Amino acid sequence: MDKVRASAAEAVADIPDGASLAVGGFGLSGIPDVLIRALHAQGATGLEVVSNNCGVDGRGLGVLLADDRIARVTGSYVGENKEFARQYLSGELEVELTPQGTLAERLRAGGAGIPAFYTPAGVGTQVAQGGLPWRHAPDGSVAVASPPKETREFAGRPHVLEHGITTDFALVRAWRGDRHGNLVFRRAAANFNPLAAMAGRITIAEVEELVEPGELAPDDVHLPGVFVQRVVALTPEQAADKQIEHLSISASSTRGTVRR
Repeated sequence: MDKVRASAAEAVADIPDGASLAVGGFGLSGIPDVLIRALHAQGATGLEVVSNNCGVDGRGLGVLLADDRIARVTGSYVGENKEFARQYLSGELEVELTPQGTLAERLRAGGAGIPAFYTPAGVGTQVAQGGLPWRHAPDGSVAVASPPKETREFAGRPHVLEHGITTDFALVRAWRGDRHGNLVFRRAAANFNPLAAMAGRITIAEVEELVEPGELAPDDVHLPGVFVQRVVALTPEQAADKQIEHLSISASSTRGTVRR
């Protein structure tokens, strides 16, 4: 089945208001920036996003956040997004913070059809006991708090029950992909992209390099096409447009060192 769409705009055209989205990437590494911008232009609002973080001001999911398109975020890191912090603390945005490894496993479990699992992460904290502020009131008080979670001992050690995550759509970015949706991720972009892709009922992948079926060796495929429903091929300019949060030059080297 040829899953390639003519454009990012066509690929995201049917994402409705209030949809839930799993979005890949780690910081600004491997984010599906072209699909995010296409969704911004499409106009969907009231979105519920599951992502490690919510981009930065003016980039990634921060583009949607700045226009009040996101109603709820499940993530592990507020990051360096001042607008994200402002909306959360003012009660405009609901945020469910969860340990990073737990978030990764919740996405993977949802994609694998596992409804829930136990983990030691969060035992003895508000993650398990409840009370984490999900939404603030305008006066700064807690309007909605996280509920307590079931705990159970295994081999004498307490564990917290966490639920798998599935979403209506997933937006991911891959280094290479074929027309059947088989994907290969590169370096840090492998963080969260395969997991987000698994969790989405309809997964849309933007790929830096589109190849024909059969060109990807089976052993090189990181995510099989069964998890991907739509593919968008990026232009060389789009594929090369990659930003990082910080760029610094090492004073100890005359040639300079790029550090993230």
